[in-house]
Amino acid sequence: MISLRYHVISIAAVFLALAVGVVLGSTTLSRTLLSGLNSENNDLGTEVTELEDQRNALNARLGDADSFAATVGPLAVKGSLAQRTVVVVTTADARPSDRDALKGLIANAGATVTGELQLTEAFADQARADQLKDIVTRLLPAGVQLPTAPDPGTLAGGLLGPLLLISKADNKPQVSAEESAAVLSGLTDGGFVKATPDLKPAQLAIVLTGGAASGDGAGDRAATIARFAAQVDRSGAGTVLAGSTGSANGTGSVGVVRADTAATSILSTVDNADTPAGQVVTILALVEQLDGQAGRYGNAGNAQAPAPGAPAE
Repeated sequence: MISLRYHVISIAAVFLALAVGVVLGSTTLSRTLLSGLNSENNDLGTEVTELEDQRNALNARLGDADSFAATVGPLAVKGSLAQRTVVVVTTADARPSDRDALKGLIANAGATVTGELQLTEAFADQARADQLKDIVTRLLPAGVQLPTAPDPGTLAGGLLGPLLLISKADNKPQVSAEESAAVLSGLTDGGFVKATPDLKPAQLAIVLTGGAASGDGAGDRAATIARFAAQVDRSGAGTVLAGSTGSANGTGSVGVVRADTAATSILSTVDNADTPAGQVVTILALVEQLDGQAGRYGNAGNAQAPAPGAPAE
C-alpha cells in the first residue's frame, strides 16, 4: 500500500525536477538572449562609429567650402559695385560677425557703406505696434507719402525707405538732412531704432536678420521685418533681405517674403548669410537688384538657386 509519505516525496521530486528544469532552461535562454543583445550592441556601436565618421567628413567638407568661399569671395565681387553706396540695416537678432563680413565684401566690391541702422526688438514687438505706427505718422516728412497698408512693418518701411535710399530717378536724397535727423531721433527716443551718427542715404540697402523667430507672436514679428524690407526696396534702386539658417522657415522673415508673390517679385532674399558663401551671394544679389531683377537664393527648399546666375535646383 502506497503511504502518504510516498506521495509527499513524489510530489516534492516533481517540483524539484520542475525547478531544476526552469533554472537550466532560463540559464540557457539568458545566455542566448545575452549573446543576441551583445551582438546587436556591437552592430549599433559600429553604426554609430560610421555615422560619426560621416558627420566628421561632412563637417570637414563644409569647413573647406567656407574657407574657399571666404578666400575667393573678395575676388568674386571685386569691382561689382564700383562707386555705388550701400546702407546696412540689421535686426536685433542679426549677428555682428555677419554684418562685419558683409561690410568687408561691400568694400571689396568697390562700394561705400553710408551708415548703419539697427532695428531693436521693440520694432517688431506686436505689443508696441500701435506706438510705432503713431510715431511713423507724426514724423512723416513733407513730400513723403505712406503706403495704404496698415501694418507697422510696411508703414515703418514707407517712412524709413526714403531716408535710407536716394531716389532711383535722379540719385538725390528724398528728404532733407534735418527731416531725416528728426525721424531718427523720434524713433530712437521711442526705442525702435539705433543709428550711426553719420547715417546718410544710399543707392542700395541690405537688411540683415537672424534665423527663424520663436515664441509667442513669432510669425507676426517675422512678417514685420519682411514687410519693412519689401517697402524699403520700393523706395530706391534695390534691397536684399539676408538671413541666417532657418530664416526661410515659416516664422522667418525670408520665408514670409518668399510666400508673398508681390514681395518676391521685387525684393531679393538670401537664406544663408551666416556663411561666407551666402555673404558673397548677398553682394551678387545687390548687383542683380541694380539691373531691376530679384531672386531667392541660398540652401533652403524655397530658394530658386544657390546664387544669381546659377542653375535652378
